[in-house]
Amino acid sequence: MMFMTRAQVYTYVHHKKGNIPLLTQEPVTAVIDDAQRSRFDTPVAPPDIEHMPVVNDPRAWSPIRKNISLAMISSASMIAGLAGSIQNPAVQQMQENLPATSAQFSWSISAFVLVQGLIPLVWSAISEVKGRKLVYVVSLALFTVGSVVVAVSRSAGLLIGFRCLQAAGSSAVISIGAATLADMYEPAERGTKMGIYYIAPLLGPSIGPILGGGLTTGLGWRAIFWFLSIVGSSICFSFAVLFHDTFRKERSLTYQNVLKKRLEGVVNRKSPHADLENSPPSTGVNLSLKDINPTRPVVLVLRRINNVTILFASGLQFAFSFLIAYTTARTLSMHYNYNALAIGLVIVAFGIGSITGSLLGGRFSDHELARLKTANNNVSYPEMRLKSVIYSACLLPPFILAFGWVCEQHVHVAALCVFLFFCVFFSSWTYASTLAYIVDSNTGRSSSAVATNSAFRGISAFVAIEIAVPLQDGLGDGWTYTLWAGLMLISGLLILLIACRGQGWRQKAEERERLYTNKD
Repeated sequence: MMFMTRAQVYTYVHHKKGNIPLLTQEPVTAVIDDAQRSRFDTPVAPPDIEHMPVVNDPRAWSPIRKNISLAMISSASMIAGLAGSIQNPAVQQMQENLPATSAQFSWSISAFVLVQGLIPLVWSAISEVKGRKLVYVVSLALFTVGSVVVAVSRSAGLLIGFRCLQAAGSSAVISIGAATLADMYEPAERGTKMGIYYIAPLLGPSIGPILGGGLTTGLGWRAIFWFLSIVGSSICFSFAVLFHDTFRKERSLTYQNVLKKRLEGVVNRKSPHADLENSPPSTGVNLSLKDINPTRPVVLVLRRINNVTILFASGLQFAFSFLIAYTTARTLSMHYNYNALAIGLVIVAFGIGSITGSLLGGRFSDHELARLKTANNNVSYPEMRLKSVIYSACLLPPFILAFGWVCEQHVHVAALCVFLFFCVFFSSWTYASTLAYIVDSNTGRSSSAVATNSAFRGISAFVAIEIAVPLQDGLGDGWTYTLWAGLMLISGLLILLIACRGQGWRQKAEERERLYTNKD
């Protein structure tokens, strides 16, 4: 009886005609008896899908080409943070002009961050079948359309609706930007590159209020969204013309799982009693958007205890970073009587803390990974990276506590700027390493993992913004930030728990998935 082993099926599926030359384009078969067959049922270690040979390997690109791609992704990701904060100085003018209520604008901010967190699940699934470039171009085009419609809106409802379209368009880079870096860089480099990449979305909340205040003062609030339209269309054009897709289906577990199901369907339609293992797979199978199921990759990510734990911790970290810019602006407006431009200038401390924390945290993460790898007989595992956040996780809560009571006592704004800087510095330091860990620990499905992280971030930030005003008005800045100091302590402890126990949890999950795949 003719029998094709699992490894031969895998080789055939991953090295189809037109991708990588093979000695033969036909599946290799072998004749085995029942006694020999049993050895094929034993679990075998899966091939290293992250290093499968591919044509035009992005990891073999020149440093210049990689850096250009990194710069394009970072500039696009800045839109996400910029679009969420640039309208804040213009809220009063928009309320009078449309007209609209403060409750409607509060909802527009919450809806924006929620949509921006959830829609990446869809973008990620599409990118794992159709590639990264298509998603970048389409999403940025949607962002541009949303910006144009908001700029000409005459009602609050229309503005809120197309602000959500803006959020959906700007969200793609959040989910697949980190996955694109994983396509280009080895794990040893990712911490530094993630730190550079993460600067851009953090810059948005820093420079957004300054740009928004200046444009609103000089040209009116509609100029803000015409500006976003110009930026969005320019970046969209640059991706359409200059960007080279980094996605390679041979290195995507999501793509291979979808392809496997489609091949099984093709075989079963040809012969209802046929089996994929004793029927040659078809090389003419083309995957389409109909094959995309955005929920299944997310379920696979959430089935791992280490993922759920780190995603919860990451969501808390992002919620704090998103909230502190908003609540600080309210404090400066209500208790320091600052105007929109002055508030924007103070928030620059937020941007500087974000940049330095993200850069230094990412670089230190790579340094610690290399050091621990050398000490471990040149063998590394993703959890090593998290040991680099011990100091930042321990120092963040006391600085948040101090910042809160500085705001409560209305101390000189210089002290507020100093503590704001260190709060965001340690938060960004921690987040850069957790984002790199999420990518490293989900080999073959990094885009889905980052998209799930975006969903956790979006939901966490949505809740944080919804409760921010009641907490700040009811408890005051001191006790509000005391509460957040406690939450950041919990987040830090969860990250350190993953650093200690995550390797065992991850390996058990991988073994369980491997056994399930072999049974199939």
